[in-house]
Amino acid sequence: MISPRVRTGVLALALLTGLAAPATGTAAAAGTAAAPTVEEQRLIRAVPQEILRRSGFDTATAAFTRALDSARGYAAARRVVERHGSALWRRAVDRAQGRGPAGGDLSRDDDRPLYWARLTMTRELRTWEPGFALGETRRAALLDALERTSRGQRDIRLPHEKRDKGEKGVRRILLTGFDPFTLDRDIRISNPSGATALALDGTVVETADGPARVETAVFPVRWRDFAEGAVERALRPYLEQVDLFTTVSQGRVGRFDVERTNGAWRGGFADNENASSTGLAPVADPGSQPQWTTTTLPYAAIVAAPTGRFPVYDNTSVTEIPAGGTTPVVRPDGPTPGSSARAGGGGDYLSNEIAYRATLLRDRLGLHDTLPGGHVHTPVLQFGAGNTDPASGAVTDPEFVRNRLDIIAQVRTILKVAAGSPVTR
Repeated sequence: MISPRVRTGVLALALLTGLAAPATGTAAAAGTAAAPTVEEQRLIRAVPQEILRRSGFDTATAAFTRALDSARGYAAARRVVERHGSALWRRAVDRAQGRGPAGGDLSRDDDRPLYWARLTMTRELRTWEPGFALGETRRAALLDALERTSRGQRDIRLPHEKRDKGEKGVRRILLTGFDPFTLDRDIRISNPSGATALALDGTVVETADGPARVETAVFPVRWRDFAEGAVERALRPYLEQVDLFTTVSQGRVGRFDVERTNGAWRGGFADNENASSTGLAPVADPGSQPQWTTTTLPYAAIVAAPTGRFPVYDNTSVTEIPAGGTTPVVRPDGPTPGSSARAGGGGDYLSNEIAYRATLLRDRLGLHDTLPGGHVHTPVLQFGAGNTDPASGAVTDPEFVRNRLDIIAQVRTILKVAAGSPVTR
């Protein structure tokens, strides 16, 4: 999810022209159902339907719809939403980790069934006409609950006691991933960061400093959710409890990057609702908002370790407007004093922003010197050589699956290295 300015051969700037206005996602009037969003409207296309059918996730919404229709009031509807949202997340995690039926011939490591099934449920809830008064505010609250539960944000189960330095016990790792994105370019796209979140949730990795439990969640590729504080709301309860965190997204072709510096600037690239946003990332207490934040992941140890088949880089480049200047300048070695951000190492899109928000939250909690945390960009997940045409290509192929499995395995190894190394100050 790296910015188009620093992504090579991944996204075309031409996508920025002629974009439709985003759906608001709320009812026009109290008690009136809203039209499906831009994301939900893509569901009618053949590829999402095939992905749902070949994973068995095409059945997820029928039970949800029946339960909704049986709700006789808001409180009952809220319970239905939370129960079915959590069940969808657990079903996706179980499928990815080999538990229960596969539901079809789509490989278990695939993150796309969760994304498309969630949208079938949000579309149903957004257009639902209950037998009781449901105002705009309450419908929005139900949609928010469905989003958060089905993304694992309310399913984070850390070991009970945080281990002090030198003590034995299970360490705690928090990892986040993203939905697929740029779906109007190729609706078949999968996001390896989301697949990694499903594959690693609740697992234990053995590190040089003992076992570590990994808990995960995924986030939408939507500017509005970030502006509304979705990242801070989800991560704030856990950052003081974990031993390491990393936000993960898809970046450049053929390489991993540990992003050294994150910038406060939004570059405007269209999100999954075809919405754009340019300017400083809106955060709480903007008067104390820094232009830059930095990783505290042990990047030198990660880069030096043999973690997998893809090379891993310590990416120090940023784009800034120097103090007193007006023109953006690329700085290979990081920002200069007093400069204004125009792109972090991870660009100026939502991957940079989640890293910026998570590390800013770390710093505002006073954890900069004690908590390793930052952003890792995975390689772009590529289809096989004979399957690159979005219009006629298959939804999966053996090379596509192998690439995704290799990326997942390498992120797991990167976590093992990071959790067994000291914090970078």
